[in-house]
Amino acid sequence: VYGATGFTGRLVAEHLTKRYGVGGDVKWAMAGRSANKLAAVRDEIGAPPETPLVTADADDKASLKAMVERTKAVITTVGPYQLYGNDLVAACAVAGTDYLDLCGEPVWMRHMIDAHEAKAKETGARIVFSCGFDSIPFELGAFYLAQEEIGRASGRGRV
Repeated sequence: VYGATGFTGRLVAEHLTKRYGVGGDVKWAMAGRSANKLAAVRDEIGAPPETPLVTADADDKASLKAMVERTKAVITTVGPYQLYGNDLVAACAVAGTDYLDLCGEPVWMRHMIDAHEAKAKETGARIVFSCGFDSIPFELGAFYLAQEEIGRASGRGRV
């Protein structure tokens, strides 16, 4: 979980702690700019002391490269992504590491697809934007409209 000391990253880390602990079927780590802040959040959310802490900074390509090369997937909450996500997506595409975010920045996503799709396909990296909260309002809107249309088509009103 990259950005584990921020509001949303902390929520993700807390969920993983409750659901999986550490060292079980799902192995995960907390990542961010400050080892001290990561340790404090780890302790505050009740994550086991052996939870790995990875120091990486969006402005330091070498630290991002080192982070993505030691994992299968990165869940990032470090946004806005158009300011802090470019190098992480690139590093994941090159390393073959899966990338997941909760981005709601479609122009940036298009730019990242155009820039990194070929490399990601070559290395097997799966780049998945908008996983989670930012996509929920749109998904609920699509669900609502589908239910309205089903109701109209059946003559029964809303399903």
